Amino acid sequence: MITDRLARALDDRLRLSPIARRALAKVFPDHWSFMLGEIALYSFIALILTGVYLTFFFDASSADRVYRGGYAPLDGATVSAAYASTVRLSWDVRAGLLIRQTHHWAALVFVAAILLHLIRIFFTGAFRRPRELNWLIGVTMLTLALANGFTGYSMPDDLLSGLGLRIITSVVESVPLVGTWLVALGLGGEFPSDEMIPRLFVTHVLLVPAALVALLSLHLGILVRQKHSQFPGPGRTEHNVVGSRLWPSYTLRTLALFAWVLAVLFALGGLVQINPVWLYGPFEPAQSTSPAQPDWYVAWGDGALRLFPPWEIRVFGHLVPAPFVPGVLLGGVTFLALYAWPFLERRRTRDRRAHQLLDRPRDHPVRLAVGVAALTFYGTLVVAAGDDILARLLRVPVYDLLGVFRVLVLVLPVVAGLVAYLAARALRRGDAASLGDLTRADLRRAGQREPGPTGAEDEPELPARDRPGERIELWPEGDLWRWRYRDARQRVVLTGNRALRSEAEAVEASRLAYPGVDRVLVPGPPPAPPPGPLRVALRRWGRAAAAASLLVAALLQRRRDRRGDEPRGGDVGPPPREPGEAGPPSEPADESTTEGGRT
Repeated sequence: MITDRLARALDDRLRLSPIARRALAKVFPDHWSFMLGEIALYSFIALILTGVYLTFFFDASSADRVYRGGYAPLDGATVSAAYASTVRLSWDVRAGLLIRQTHHWAALVFVAAILLHLIRIFFTGAFRRPRELNWLIGVTMLTLALANGFTGYSMPDDLLSGLGLRIITSVVESVPLVGTWLVALGLGGEFPSDEMIPRLFVTHVLLVPAALVALLSLHLGILVRQKHSQFPGPGRTEHNVVGSRLWPSYTLRTLALFAWVLAVLFALGGLVQINPVWLYGPFEPAQSTSPAQPDWYVAWGDGALRLFPPWEIRVFGHLVPAPFVPGVLLGGVTFLALYAWPFLERRRTRDRRAHQLLDRPRDHPVRLAVGVAALTFYGTLVVAAGDDILARLLRVPVYDLLGVFRVLVLVLPVVAGLVAYLAARALRRGDAASLGDLTRADLRRAGQREPGPTGAEDEPELPARDRPGERIELWPEGDLWRWRYRDARQRVVLTGNRALRSEAEAVEASRLAYPGVDRVLVPGPPPAPPPGPLRVALRRWGRAAAAASLLVAALLQRRRDRRGDEPRGGDVGPPPREPGEAGPPSEPADESTTEGGRT
C-alpha cells in the first residue's frame, strides 16, 4: 500500500507512467546471441560491487610497509603498502580472497563478453545504418575495458604486474616526440615512481569506470530509442520486431541470467585460483619472472613484441624504436579500422538504407573473410605470447618455436580468410544448409566469378502487396482490438502482443509492422467451449469442500476462544465459603482508578 501511494505520488509529479508503459512494452528478439551484451553488463555490475569492497582494504601507496599477517613466508618483510594490503586482503580479511578473485574473473568475463558481442555485431552487419553510433560506442567501451583491466592488473605491485607495467612503459616511451612526456604524465615521473600506484588507482576506480557508465547509459538509451535488430525469419521484416515484451517475460529471463552470471563468477572466485600474488613476491625492478604471461586480453600485444624483429628506423631524424610497430602501431591501426569499418563498407556497397534485419555471415563473403583473418591473426599472437611455456612442454628451443610463429602469423590469416571466403560463396550460391553439406560442385561454383551487381541494393524495399496471399486480420475483444499476420500459406505467423483501445490504433500498429498488407475484419478466435458435466461437478464439489473447510475452521476457532476464557488447570481459586462465613479482607482500591473503572 505504501509502495502504491509512493508510485502514485511520483507519477502525479513527474508523469512517468506513459514513459514506463512504452518502455515495458518494448519487444526483444528471442535469440541467445543477444544475451552477450547483457553478460557484459552484469559482469560490469559484479566488478563495481566487488571493487567497492576491495577499496575498503587496499592501500594505493608505494611507501614501505612491514607486512604482519597470516602469510608466514612474508611475515616481517618490508614491502610496498599496495603489495602488503593485497596480501592482507588475500589472507587476513574475511572473504577478501573470494572477492578479489571474483573481481579478477569478472574483469576477464567482461572483456570477453564485449569482444564476443562486437564479433556478433560485425558478422551479422548490425553496425549498419542506423546503428553506426552504437558501434562506435561499443568499440570505445572495448578500449576502455582493456585499459581498466590493465590498470587493475598493475596495482598490486607484485613481481608479475610490475614486469607488465615496465613493458607497457617501454612501449609508450617508443612513441616518437611525445612518448617520454606521456609516461611522465601517467606515472608522475620516470618508472618506477612514487606516484605510479596512486595514479593507477585513480584511473582504475574513478576515471575509466565513470566513462564506462556514461557510455553504457548512452548505449542503452540508443537501444531503447531505436528498434532492436533481429535475424530473418517467418513474419520478420524491416518494420517490426518479433520476440518477447520487456515485462514480464524478458525481465524474468534477464534476471535469471543476472543470477547465473553472479553465481558463475563467485564460483570461479571461490574454486579457481587466479593471480596468487603472494607466490610472485613484491616487485623489484632488477628482477623478472619466467614464464610470465599477462591476462589473455593483452596477450596479443606480448605476442607481437616477441615476434617482431628488433628493427629500429629513423624518420625525419627521429629514432623509432623497435617496440613502436608491434606495441603502438599495430593496435592503433586495428582500432582505427574498427572505428572506420561501417563507413568503409557503406562506401563500398553503396548501401545507405536503414536495416533492422541482420545478415547471415555467408551473405557477405568479403566481410566474413576479413573478420576470420583478423581473428586468426590475433589468435596466433595470443598463442605466441606463451612461446616459452610451449618450448618447455614440447622440449624444443624457444628460438626455433619463435621462427615457426613468425611464419604462421603471416600465413594462417591469409589461408583462413580465403577458406572462409570460398565457403561463404559456396553456401550462398548452393543449396547446402551448413558447412557439412557442401559438395565439390558447390566449391567449384564458389571459385567462379559471380555476375555483376544489378543495383538492387540501391532500390527501396518493395511493399508487401506485391506478395499475394498475405493479410492482416483484426478483431474486437471486448472493448479492445487485436491483430495478427497470416502468410501466403494462411498460417498465423505473428499475433500482436498488445491489445489496443480502438480499431484505428490496431490498424496503425499492423501497418507499422507490415506496410502494404491487406487488412480484413474477422470474428476473432472462437469462444471457449462450455465446460462439461464432469468439470461442473468438480467445481461444485470444490466450492462445497472449501465452504465446509471454512465452517470447520470457524467452529474450531470459536472452541479455542471458549477454552481461553475458562481458568487453566494450574490456577486454583479460593475454596467455597459456608453460609454466614466472613470472607477475606478486601484490598484497598487503586488510587489511579475511579468508581466507574475510568482512569
